[in-house]
Amino acid sequence: MLARRIKTLSRFGKCCRESKESYSRICLRLASTEVSKVDDRQSAISRDLKPTPPQPPFAKNLFLGRFDKAMLTYPEIKTNEELEILNQMVEPIEKFFGNVDSKSIDRNAKIPDVILKQLGEMGLFGQQIPELYGGLGLNATQYARLAEATSMDSSIAVTLAAHQAIGLKGILIAGTEEQKEKYLPKLATGEHIAAFCLTEPSSGSDAASVRTRATLSEDGTHYLLTGGKIWISNGGIADIFTVFAQTEIVDALGNKQDKITAFIVERSFGGVTSGKPEDKLGIRGSNTCEVHFDRTPVPVDNVIGLVGGGFKIAMNVLNSGRFSMGSSGAGSLKRLIGMVTEHATTRMQFGKTLSEFDLIKEKVAKMAVQTYAMESMAYLTAGMLDAGDRPDCSLEAAMVKIFSSEASWTAVSECLQILGGLGYMKDYPYERFLRDCRILLIFEGTNEILRMFVALSGMQYAGQELLETVRKMRNPLNNSWFVWRNIVHRWRQSKGRPKLNLHLHEELHQSLELPAKMLEWGVFRFQFVVEVLLQRHGKKLIDQQMELARISNIVIDIFGMTAVLARNSRSVCIGLPNCDHESLLARSFCVEAHRRIQLNVDDILKGMILTNDETYRRISRDIFKEGRYVAEHPLARNY
Repeated sequence: MLARRIKTLSRFGKCCRESKESYSRICLRLASTEVSKVDDRQSAISRDLKPTPPQPPFAKNLFLGRFDKAMLTYPEIKTNEELEILNQMVEPIEKFFGNVDSKSIDRNAKIPDVILKQLGEMGLFGQQIPELYGGLGLNATQYARLAEATSMDSSIAVTLAAHQAIGLKGILIAGTEEQKEKYLPKLATGEHIAAFCLTEPSSGSDAASVRTRATLSEDGTHYLLTGGKIWISNGGIADIFTVFAQTEIVDALGNKQDKITAFIVERSFGGVTSGKPEDKLGIRGSNTCEVHFDRTPVPVDNVIGLVGGGFKIAMNVLNSGRFSMGSSGAGSLKRLIGMVTEHATTRMQFGKTLSEFDLIKEKVAKMAVQTYAMESMAYLTAGMLDAGDRPDCSLEAAMVKIFSSEASWTAVSECLQILGGLGYMKDYPYERFLRDCRILLIFEGTNEILRMFVALSGMQYAGQELLETVRKMRNPLNNSWFVWRNIVHRWRQSKGRPKLNLHLHEELHQSLELPAKMLEWGVFRFQFVVEVLLQRHGKKLIDQQMELARISNIVIDIFGMTAVLARNSRSVCIGLPNCDHESLLARSFCVEAHRRIQLNVDDILKGMILTNDETYRRISRDIFKEGRYVAEHPLARNY
């Protein structure tokens, strides 16, 4: 283990020459910590022999009004030693990216081969691949931290993410030991690059409708893969593809049906062709193209998981990587805020600097608040992933993606507004940030689809347990005390005054009592509207997308409040520098989130008639029917 970790660090040796601490000292210190950890591992063996039950899903339990107070203890790296090593890894990466010519990459729509080679030498293609297979073996928190650094160039960041967050992730989480030994070592070094092939012309967000087909050969030794995929990141430079295709499955009764299967496909198998690189709005340096398979022979040993189990693998891959968008987005915004601040404090208008005008102050403050929230949510989710054995964090990761992508888009737009004409010029990097940022709301699941995923997953989870509540309410004679308590609870909720008995403020620094009560109020109001919608729509709730979007928005804000309060409480309690400033950021976010929760709760309780939901449906029906903007021109007359 020690030798592998030192070998891992050696990839950073070339870049550590200017570091405050020498590379040799890092290795020596690492050696001493490895020895000291032996006793800890020995004492942990007895604990490891007993399987620990999985942690209850935090976000899903919010739909039932249950709040895990442990979430208010913000996760942190266990030792100063580990934190120092992580910082030593980040430092040379930031120096490297500081010298990358992002303008040239954007203009030429290509990442130079020499940069890809250097990325491989630094181990950045194998960040979460275990050291056993030549990777860095980073956990979720470490991966998120490096994502901040690699976000300095969006095209490179997307190339790395497409390779490891989705491209090879299927092998990592569902591959056999033989598959891992065969493919992961070269994928870890960047000698081979991976791509994730799911999207087709007929199937975007509807992943289950793929038409690419894999037919088993007569001798049963291989599949023949035929079909086409579109918008595949790394599609033109990849050597290894994770491909999802329909396969014919015969059940125990002899019935045939098509189910999706995941395959590892090598370009060298033959029959694999890539289209020309797409000319994109942003992230232009990343390679995106069509990939076609023409009777490509794929050995049966290259099936990932079970035949017919590909859809679940695809969802698990996508669900596991979204959280890092929060840390990478925050990394970009922190650098951009620095650039904008320099402009605002030097640009003079009407005898004042821009930084002296209240509307500019408001924009900068809101950007900082959103950045604080997105990185707080990202690292809280990363800590949850690191704390257990594959805990269910699918909703949390999706919420981080939704919030971070939309906050990034808004913040970058506001930065350009502060910069004025300067931000619009191609001679400066700001307009590139805007173009690069727009894809965040689309890829790895559009935000509309993810909002439905968050809401429906949570509502289904709550609905299964609330069946018992409905049963008791329908039999009041045998459940009189339960019914009476429920009536009192609903009366308080109808007045907007739920009983706050979670005492969340006791888990936080005393200065955060008011925002903690805002959070608790939101938790109970959320539970109430979940019950209201389940009773109002029942199984037809799946078709009420505007109501479901409000549910998603509420739980995203609750999760955001949880993250910023937990983080700020830790900062104040241990006396971090600028913790008072953090308190301003946390309180500001909680006030705004509280307002949004109030608005969404009120709209749900009003119903479709008193909101614009039905009106919007009627307007869109007219437009879709006519295929155009329907209202007459303002100068038109009928006389």
